[in-house]
Amino acid sequence: MNRTGVPEPGGFFALRTAPVPGGGHRPLAGLYAGDLAPLTARVDTVALRLNTPERRVAASIAHLGLAARLWSIALGPAALHGRLPDLSPGRLFWDPAHTSPDDLWLEDTASLEGTADRIREAVQFGHLVPLADALRAEGTVSPRLLWGNAGSALAGAVRELVGWARTHGRPDVAGRARALAAELFDHPDLSTTGAPHGPAFRRRSCCLYYRCPGGGLCGDCVFDCAPGSAARTAPE
Repeated sequence: MNRTGVPEPGGFFALRTAPVPGGGHRPLAGLYAGDLAPLTARVDTVALRLNTPERRVAASIAHLGLAARLWSIALGPAALHGRLPDLSPGRLFWDPAHTSPDDLWLEDTASLEGTADRIREAVQFGHLVPLADALRAEGTVSPRLLWGNAGSALAGAVRELVGWARTHGRPDVAGRARALAAELFDHPDLSTTGAPHGPAFRRRSCCLYYRCPGGGLCGDCVFDCAPGSAARTAPE
């Protein structure tokens, strides 16, 4: 709740500024430096929850969730307040056993100017690039799939912010979220992941969720219907 009395976006947009009691949080910098144990644990947890025997499917879904968290905790405050927290990997702590908002906590509340360039530096270059490297070291996941997840996660964050803004009469927030996303998508790694570059985004790759037992298609999936048994290979 801010000083206007209007509740701010929660869920993936919420970020703790203190450790969760009893948590096993570690700085994401360690993961990016080669300590893959937390990532392996997270993929194992997702595989168990989805009951999937395919490790690359679990790795994709685990990546999609963390990418959504990272975009959200940067884009949300930038759209609402024009600032974003300093999300340097050494300051941002992650526990793969927890879900939002207990999965992440930030060591301090230093903030940066909420521009698209700052968000790109913090999230795309500071986290998503080394996270993709870590996932490929942990298992076999294609770069195209991972960038598709990143684009989908960014578009999803914009969609949530636009919905929140509509509910709470904040067209200014929706406008800033759309404008920031348009700039963020204007990069070779993201520009070809899907279109249009906003809430109606439809990706050009598949996160592979349909391959889980009982799984289906996501709202922005490249497929119109789940591939049948004769066409089990999704574009990556």
